This record gives sequence, structure tokens and C-alpha cells, in this order.
Amino acid sequence: MVRIPGGTFLMGGDDPDGRPEDGEGPVREVRLDPFLIDPACVTNAQFATFVKETGYVTEAERIGWSFVFRQFATAGVMEATVPGAPWWAGVEGAAWRTPEGPGSSIGHRQNHPVVHVSWNDAGAYAAWAGKRLPTEAEWEMAARGGLERKRYPWGDELTPNGRQRCNIWQGRFPTAPSKGTMPVKSFQPNGYGLYNVSGNVWEWTADWWGTAWEPYADNPTGPAEGGAKVIRGGSYLCHDSYCNRYRVAARTSNTPDSATGHTGFRCAAIL
Repeated sequence: MVRIPGGTFLMGGDDPDGRPEDGEGPVREVRLDPFLIDPACVTNAQFATFVKETGYVTEAERIGWSFVFRQFATAGVMEATVPGAPWWAGVEGAAWRTPEGPGSSIGHRQNHPVVHVSWNDAGAYAAWAGKRLPTEAEWEMAARGGLERKRYPWGDELTPNGRQRCNIWQGRFPTAPSKGTMPVKSFQPNGYGLYNVSGNVWEWTADWWGTAWEPYADNPTGPAEGGAKVIRGGSYLCHDSYCNRYRVAARTSNTPDSATGHTGFRCAAIL
């Protein structure tokens, strides 16, 4: 794991193309104790070890289906959809081992992030590993890599010197072909040594969703209760035409029992 020194940082953003309704701002001062965080998301191989040793069954497996990007779905497509997002399809048999549904596998994706894991599944893995999910503030401090008020983990330019720095949607969304997830250590890490904190997969955090902030917070843990958990970082489906949430201050949420083909997690721990 990577040691994050803690201290005070400026959390949130005021990007002109940000989403105020998401509670990205105002920019505020947050102080954190030092902590540890995984340099990369949990992989299929790591999750397989957890399942082998514990017999754990994910929520998507128990329910019998999960949401898959429609371009990837070839069998088991159900009527289940996401309102306002027709590119998602409910697929019977979609789960972490079969991320696109029947006939798919993770055989060639051992070092890709595990997906189709709910917040509850992520928490179960973290507990087994002797870790926990990061708070939203911990996640953002680590994702910033020591930079202050930058749009991305590497600076303000999305493609410095024309170089791609993250796995987000390329071409016209949602019709251009997608490659889906990439290995968890793709691209150059940020200043703290974290990989893919922008794009690839959304990452679960410990916090309940909320949009009310104090101008200063000491080791914040989010609201005491709620109906959805915060996810951060964006995914391979993010595109500036509809979801530019691969910016480091961007945020959204999902219910704790939800699982999709573009959400994973990394773990944190107390020093």
C-alpha cells in the first residue's frame, strides 16, 4: 500500500464545466490523519483469491443479473434499463466472473479491475484483507497526488503533449467502439504512486452521499446515513459530451447493492 502523509488539502472544485448539483464545490479545507491506500484497484485475480478462500457470493450473483454496457451484451439481455441511459442493459448471468454475461470470462483480464461488485461486496473484500474502503476525503487527497486545485491527477490538461493519461471514452459516445476496462496499472501513476484514479472504473468510497459542506473539516466521514454511497474517478464510459466526471473533484453515487460493469474499488487502511 501507499502511505499518504495526511495534513491539510483543498477538497472540491470550481471548474467552469463542473457540476454544482453534484456538490463538487465549494472548495474547502480538509485535514486528514496519515493513512494507507492501495496503489491500484482490486484486480480480478485478487478478488478470485478472496472468493476461493471464503466462498463469498456477490450480490450480482445472488440476484442473477447485473448492468452491462449494451455494446458488450450479446446474450441474456433483459428489459431492465437505466432511465436516461439507454446504453445500459440488464443482463442475466452478468457478474464478476462473466462481466459481459453468458459466454464471457475474465481469463485474459486477471490484472483488470474486478467489476460487478456492489459497495457491500467491496466492504466484504476489504474486511477479509484487513483493510477498509477509503473515505471520500481520503480518496480525493490520494487522487490529487500532492497537487493543489488541479483538474486531473497530473495537472490541468487532459492530454498533455497530446498523450492520453487515462482510460475514458474515445470518439462519439456511445456509438464508437469501446475497449472496456484496462489493466489496473495502465498509464503513469500520480505523484503519490496511484494508478488510474481518473477513468477505467468508478471506485466505491465509504461515505454516504451528501452535498452539504463545512468550510473546514477534520477527518470527515460524510453524512451519518443516506440512500446511496459516493463513487469517484469516472470510468471508461465517461466523455465530456455527457459525463466529464473523470476530473479529480467530480463525484456521483450509487446504491450500496448496485453492481455494474464499470464500477470497482481500491482499499485503504489506518497506519
